[in-house]
Amino acid sequence: MAEEKKGFFKEFKEFITKGNILDMAVGVVVGGAFGKIVTSLVNDIVMPPIGMAIGGVDFANLKAVIQPAVLDEAGEVVKEAVSINYGNFIQTIIEFIIIALCIFLVLRGIIKAKALAEKAKKEKEAEPAPEPEPEPAPEPEPSEEVLLLREIRDSLKK
Repeated sequence: MAEEKKGFFKEFKEFITKGNILDMAVGVVVGGAFGKIVTSLVNDIVMPPIGMAIGGVDFANLKAVIQPAVLDEAGEVVKEAVSINYGNFIQTIIEFIIIALCIFLVLRGIIKAKALAEKAKKEKEAEPAPEPEPEPAPEPEPSEEVLLLREIRDSLKK
């Protein structure tokens, strides 16, 4: 049992320290922050003009009441209203579309960059290697006349 525990923790440690897991953790944290930015963009910048264009409606408050709230004699809510909050749903769909668009653009850029890198690599491999300089041809054997003249020259030097 104790050895099984050691094996489990060792395996878990290897799992956690792998680069892919660390990259994924960073991605989750950055993605969470990005989600907050997109939520703010949609709620604070995109939706107000859209709401104004359709008559000053706040999308977050759009809902279809199925059962109205029940009030007592003092006007206090005894039972909350039952409603379908479709305005929130519309805002969430817009957030999703913006996030999906951003992810698409990032992945598209990565894919294009990889394609360019592969193309450059293939072009580099396709370039013919510079041809080595040919070795100089061996000097031809001197003719008999040249040999004879050299012999005469050497004998005159003596």
